[in-house]
Amino acid sequence: QVQLVESGGGLVQAGGSLRLSCAASRRTYNNYAMGWFRQAPGKEREFVAAIRWNSIGSTFYRDSVKGRFTISRDNAKNTVYLQMNSLKPEDTAVYYCAAGDVSGSIYRTSNFGSWGQGTQVTVSS
Repeated sequence: QVQLVESGGGLVQAGGSLRLSCAASRRTYNNYAMGWFRQAPGKEREFVAAIRWNSIGSTFYRDSVKGRFTISRDNAKNTVYLQMNSLKPEDTAVYYCAAGDVSGSIYRTSNFGSWGQGTQVTVSS
């Protein structure tokens, strides 16, 4: 199993920015992907963004973060980043990094085999 270490959460005012990082202990092959999910109190964990470790580096976003969040990767460091701009109070949640060989839907939590411990992101109005 891949070990994931997250960093970069915190408290920010609406309109501000944060950058999350997630370092993986190793990388598997085939359909390897890394992504970010989030969970607000009383709600289910939901997909935020993901990136495939193929030559293209295909990226995926939930509609509500398109144009505001950017996911990227550093191949040499086995690290994925989530740059979050124009943050809104509704972005407040615990953000989880995920990784795995994702041959099915990249939007589903059940298709990722490894998870980080989570990092809190709080956006004040």
